[in-house]
Amino acid sequence: MTGHFTGRLKAALTGTCDAELVFLGNFEVEDQWARGEPGLPRLTFGSGSVIVNRMDEFALLLAGKGDHVVLKGEPDPDYLGHLEELGFDLPGMLVVERQDPGSTVTQDALEDRPVLRELGRLGARGGVVCAHGVSELEERLADRAGIPLAAPPAAICKAVNSKIYSRRLAGELGIRQTRGWTCASLAELDAAVEAARALLADGRRVVFKDAFGVSGKGIEVVADERRLDRLHRMVRSRARKAGDDRVGLVVEEWVAKRADLNYQFTVGRDGRVHVDFVKEALTEGGVHLGHRIPARLTERQTAELTEVSGLLGGRLADDGYFGVVGVDAMVDPDGGLYPIVEINARHNMSTYQASIQEAFIGSGSTALVRRYPLRLGAPLPFGSLRRALADLLFDPARGSGLLINNHATVNAAAPPGERAPGTEFAGRLHGVVVADSADRTAALDDEVGRRLAALAQGTRGEERG
Repeated sequence: MTGHFTGRLKAALTGTCDAELVFLGNFEVEDQWARGEPGLPRLTFGSGSVIVNRMDEFALLLAGKGDHVVLKGEPDPDYLGHLEELGFDLPGMLVVERQDPGSTVTQDALEDRPVLRELGRLGARGGVVCAHGVSELEERLADRAGIPLAAPPAAICKAVNSKIYSRRLAGELGIRQTRGWTCASLAELDAAVEAARALLADGRRVVFKDAFGVSGKGIEVVADERRLDRLHRMVRSRARKAGDDRVGLVVEEWVAKRADLNYQFTVGRDGRVHVDFVKEALTEGGVHLGHRIPARLTERQTAELTEVSGLLGGRLADDGYFGVVGVDAMVDPDGGLYPIVEINARHNMSTYQASIQEAFIGSGSTALVRRYPLRLGAPLPFGSLRRALADLLFDPARGSGLLINNHATVNAAAPPGERAPGTEFAGRLHGVVVADSADRTAALDDEVGRRLAALAQGTRGEERG
């Protein structure tokens, strides 16, 4: 099956729904956009980055028959067979010969001559690259291989992904947002810190956000003046040492919320805007954990997000952007909306669920999009997962179960070579749990978690308690 969404995406990016796309799952492209930018200090997350880099496998279910996906590693053949049994038309695969776990799929492809040659061949016959997000690296890959990017220039993609751009645009369009300030210079930061100090004195909290932060990186919640002054001194000190008074931050009041939302629309090359969907986002500490489908919204709230999508899409088109746009939003405790928390002018986690949602999540279904953390003592082949989860896996005839949409992240952090006794590594299984009610979905999710915990325990050679 090739979903309607992928056809619409092709039309938006190229003008025709029959285009031959080469998908590139370069997740956390923000790390490239943030290079050289004066935001908050970033930490290296060890195995976390290795796992994130194997999220490239999500693109398998976004591409359709006749498309292609560039991958860091060969997918488990049993996983591919399982997807075909579910009815997915799998794309062609361009797999790099030697992957560096710490590199993105773009960086690996840039070092792989056979992949570069194949990309050039596809480009010569009309194929185009559809990246998760476009930075200078993706432009370099397209240029070196000789294949066009189906995207605006990296400079535009980076500019519209800045949280400073989001806040300023919301202000210009009169869209409700939390109290806050953009800080593109030290002078603006000084003023924002004094305004934040008044909020703290009133018993409120504030949050500092890096303009290119992602997945909980680059967020600092401040509850007292001591922490506020420390952050202020740190940013000023770094600017002084760099001889540069630029700052890349927003400072906002930390407000109460009932729910997080994520909605997506697509902007065509012709400026047309198509609203794709809205989902309830599951987050913790700014880290994306999954989605709830459908979002628990009223007709009024849905209509408001549709109207805002049109406003934002029109403005993004005027600024030269086209492609997928995901927007984070919030519902306040009284049901009011903050329609723009930030704009992500790139693919989002939701984007990669589009074909699953179209095929298997109907109006009578509910779904939880989940990530299950694992602690493994040995790599876990898909066949072992399938046997352990057996009756819990998605069955199209039954219309319920867990649909695994990324297996590569399970074993991404496995150490190479023979396993030393006691060696453990982190893994992550991504999937979509579908059932006919919220209660059944939650029960199924709990049982999947229990079976996975027992399976992981077995790989560590531990006896079940």
